[in-house]
Amino acid sequence: MTAYEPSGDPGAGTDPAPGPGPAGYDAVVLAGGAARRLGGADKPGLRVGGRALLDRVLAACAGARTTVVVADPRPTARPVTWAREDPPGGGPLAALAAGLRHTTAEYVVVLSADLPFLGEPTVARLLSALAASEADGVLLTDADGRDQPLVAAYRASAVRRELAAPAGDRADPAGREGREDHPGDRPDLTGLPLRRLTGALRLARVPDAVASFDCDTWDDIATARARIREHGHVLDEWISAAKDELGIDLDVDTGLLLDLARDAAHGVARPAAPLTTFLVGYVAGRAGGGPEAVAEAARKAAALAQRWADEATDARPDA
Repeated sequence: MTAYEPSGDPGAGTDPAPGPGPAGYDAVVLAGGAARRLGGADKPGLRVGGRALLDRVLAACAGARTTVVVADPRPTARPVTWAREDPPGGGPLAALAAGLRHTTAEYVVVLSADLPFLGEPTVARLLSALAASEADGVLLTDADGRDQPLVAAYRASAVRRELAAPAGDRADPAGREGREDHPGDRPDLTGLPLRRLTGALRLARVPDAVASFDCDTWDDIATARARIREHGHVLDEWISAAKDELGIDLDVDTGLLLDLARDAAHGVARPAAPLTTFLVGYVAGRAGGGPEAVAEAARKAAALAQRWADEATDARPDA
């Protein structure tokens, strides 16, 4: 488990992004671990906030040109490329190498599949920090200051170089000597820990106690599920889950729709609130969808609800 602190919005980070990120990146998600501390449960499929952990991570790296998931194939919320280390269960370094072979971008985001609070803003921060530095990679650190190499952005060329080098030939981070990747002469990476890679790279670090939180135990799962339901996050989490479930990608003005529901409930009757928001969504869909269509339909419905409320308070006799 990565230490968890409850402050901050999930995935938002603690500092502003240092600048624009690179134009394109690929993502490798490692999802084939044994989950021994969960009793062998299907960890990527465990749900937090109604969504599988893997789908939550895939949403965070939705901007990737290619997303590779290293695991046995399963249904996912969006299309991905599947890969597997040989033999399966060969450990994170072998899994990373298997996934990296399907990528072509200069930058690669490497993620584990058990990060319930990771969001696109954090991925953008990592990429921006990498693009603005001379480092080989930028990774998150948790609340205790520990490196989290599976919540990171790397220069793909540097990772390939170190994965291709035999253990005795790995480059010193202070220098840049190393071998090129020769696919026919790959060293055996089975069972090797990630520090064999990260120890040879020049790394920068971004602290983020929330986005780095990972789920290794049932207590971690319970903590994540409880946080999802905290008042400050529950509506955003629910809308994200609903959009994934319904297969839509639409920026929802939560405040606008809640105001409309309030006006309908107070100005007409309480059951009018859900019915009115449904009708607004239906009309917006017929108009082509999009935030503008939702806003226009909501404006008309709110004006109607206000007229109903005005009539109820108008005590003047009819002329």
